[in-house]
Formats: sequence, C-alpha cells, structure tokens
Amino acid sequence: MSSYLSIRGLEKSFAARTVLQHLDLDIAKGEFVCLLGPSGCGKTTLLRQIAGLDLTDAGSITMQGRDITRLPPAQRDYGIVFQSYALFPNLSAADNIAYGLRGPRKQRQARVAELLALVGLEHLQGHYPAQLSGGQQQRVALARALATAPGLLLLDEPLSALDARVREHLRLEIKSLQQKLHVTTIMVTHDQEEALLMADRVVVMNGGRIEQIGAPLEVYRDPASRFVAGFVGQGNWLDATADGKGGLRIGMQEMAMPVWPGHAEQPQLQDGQPLKLFLRPEEVSLHGGDAALPGQVMASVDKLELLGPIYRIGLTVAAWNHQQLRADVTHEQLAALGLPGRASLPLSLTAARLKAYPASAAKQAEHSAAGAQA
Repeated sequence: MSSYLSIRGLEKSFAARTVLQHLDLDIAKGEFVCLLGPSGCGKTTLLRQIAGLDLTDAGSITMQGRDITRLPPAQRDYGIVFQSYALFPNLSAADNIAYGLRGPRKQRQARVAELLALVGLEHLQGHYPAQLSGGQQQRVALARALATAPGLLLLDEPLSALDARVREHLRLEIKSLQQKLHVTTIMVTHDQEEALLMADRVVVMNGGRIEQIGAPLEVYRDPASRFVAGFVGQGNWLDATADGKGGLRIGMQEMAMPVWPGHAEQPQLQDGQPLKLFLRPEEVSLHGGDAALPGQVMASVDKLELLGPIYRIGLTVAAWNHQQLRADVTHEQLAALGLPGRASLPLSLTAARLKAYPASAAKQAEHSAAGAQA
C-alpha cells in the first residue's frame, strides 16, 4: 500500500503524562480511517498532531512524501470539522463556507453554490447557525472543510452531539460524500458502531498506543488483543482451565484449545492453569433438542431481550459452574428453537471462534473495556 500520509515514531506528552507512545501509521490515498478508542486514549491528540495544532515531541509526519512535522496548520493540506462545528455565529451558512476561499467573487460564489448543493442546503444558504438544526450545522461545517478541495479531511467526533436518528442518517451521508469525492479521511470516534460502519480501516487505540489496525470485519471477528476483544462489540468471557495436554476444560467439559491472539503458536500451559475464553454472542450455537448430544451442554434460559432485528438470550450453564453468557439469534432462529416457552436448551461452542487469554490479563481487559464503554 502506497502511503498518502505516513506517521513514524510519533510521541507526545503533556507535563508528566505520556499521551502518544511511538506510533506508526500509514494511510492510503482516498482511504477512510477511523481512530477508535475510549476517552483519553490519545486519538484526538493524534488528530491534532496531524493538523499541526499541537507539535510532536518526537517522530515524523509526511504527506505525499513531504515532511509536514513542523509546518504550521496553514501550510498543511487539510480541512477539519470539530466536534462543536466551530461555525461563525454572525455569518450565514454561505458565508461560513466561503470564509477560507480566495479568488474572484464570482468564482467563490460558484464554489459555495456547488458545496451547498453537495450537502443539500441550497435553500438554507442565508440562514445563520442559530437558525439551523444540529445536523444542518454539521453539514455546513463539512462543506466549509471541503471548500478548498483539501487532500485530507479530518473529523473530530463530528456526530457525537447529534441525536441517534440524525447521527445514523449523517453517517451514511458522510461516507457517501467521501466516496464520491475520494478524499482521504481520518475520523476520531469512540462509537464502535460508527467506526465499523464507516471506515475502510479501523485503528483501535488504548493508553496512547495502537492496539490493532484492520478492516472493520477483521477487528470485530479477529481482535488482536484482549483490549480490542473487550472494547469492540459485545462479548462473553468464560472461565476455563488448561488440561496440560493442549486442550482445556470448562467445568467438566473438555474441548480443543482455541486461538491465542498475539501468539504464533499455542503457549505451553500447565494442567489446571486458569484461562479466560472470549466469544461473540452470535457465535454461541443453540440447538433445538431436549437433551445435550456429545459436544453440547444444557443451558437454562434466563431472559429474552428484543434488540430490533435480533434477540439476545441470557443463559446459565450449570455444568460450567453456573457461568452465564449471552447468545444472539434472529427472529426465525428463535422460533425454530421453540422460544419463548422453553426453560432450557442445548448449546455448543466452536473452538475456531473462541479466543483464549491468561485469566489475570483477561480480567484486566474486561474491566478496562467495561470502563471505556460506560
């Protein structure tokens, strides 16, 4: 992948607090990248470094082969949309968009008209920010950021102040606009759904470090670290022990050892060594029989939650020391299982979809991710 933007060894501290720790990142031309992570992980600081709003302590930033590490913001080729939109309250929508434009008046007016049409606000060009809704203000800010046709678009949580329905609509609009213009885009967000929906690649950050870079499906299905597993999406954590022979036990049930993220080979484990297993709710296999077949175990049904297109089922497995987990099923699958109306049903786990971690480290990941999502 040829890099449009290349970051090497980037570091930043504020007083005694290290915010960015030797970051490396390459972004291709026309790519939409989301910086995803909890508050305080360094994602906004990284965006500000790229914009030149804060100078780096160490490392380099190059854009199209040009070193911009020490250049002032005005000499960097980007447009930016802040979380607050930062519109001028005394200027109309059209004048806000025109603010950074140079050249003959007719040329500027034509560019503003083009951008207003692009974001669907031609009929509101004379309105002031106070007369616009949050979603309309966001579109004006986006049009202003694109006015000079920058090579790079920076978005700092641009949808966080909007209500859920408007946010959902504008996600699709921004992504469609980015694809149409083919502008390289970096967006900061703490919203996992937003990142998975909009990004070509997701950069998951934690504690000033990059935990994983990958396509949305890769980050979701194959988390590279304990933190990513706990932070991105929903998941189940189960207690297990190694059997000392390359497998594991959950309660009294034996099964093959699953994948160990970050390990090329399975580590050597002693008999009885505690583990934590991770899997997504949709990866729990539920069965319609009245008794458990080999490889299955009976689970009691504790609750059913309707989540729109799916149901989330709360389960307790007595044979696994009464551990609890959640399973996601479609409406059709729920009916095929005979739910509601059953107190218990068999379930099974597929080793290929499980991820294994040392118990102590996985516990830290659970708490860290839970705090980040709170």
